[in-house]
Amino acid sequence: MNNLFDQKDVTEILKRIEKLTPNSQRQWGKMNVAQMLAHSNISLETAMGMNFIKRLFIGRIIGSFLKPKVLGPKPFGKNSPTDKSYVFPDNCNFEDEKLKTITSIKKFFEGGPSQCTTHPHPFFGKFTPVEWAIFQWKHLDHHLRQFGV
Repeated sequence: MNNLFDQKDVTEILKRIEKLTPNSQRQWGKMNVAQMLAHSNISLETAMGMNFIKRLFIGRIIGSFLKPKVLGPKPFGKNSPTDKSYVFPDNCNFEDEKLKTITSIKKFFEGGPSQCTTHPHPFFGKFTPVEWAIFQWKHLDHHLRQFGV
């Protein structure tokens, strides 16, 4: 399973991010490329315990049932709903967000399992460090596919 603790997987994700430009067009969804990078950054920061998003009520009810599916081998589907805590205005700076994404991925990888938060995911609940690494890789892959890279 691809994850952000695997050097090969990290290298591949970083190469795909380098292909993004301010003019990259989404193939689905509502975010522009800079918003997507900001969205990915807040997700990485959540995984590293740099911010804490309150557990969603609906997640407390069904998150644990959906967790095996989201951590499974199948890629994330298109147009999944996004919690408002992970939505950004359309004036995000592309270059700043791209650099922050690259830096955050490297920090996550270099920090290893000890870098991961012990706080639950806002929707899916408790994740092990390996589950955080899988989830973050799949989340980045999803959004990079969204922008054709």
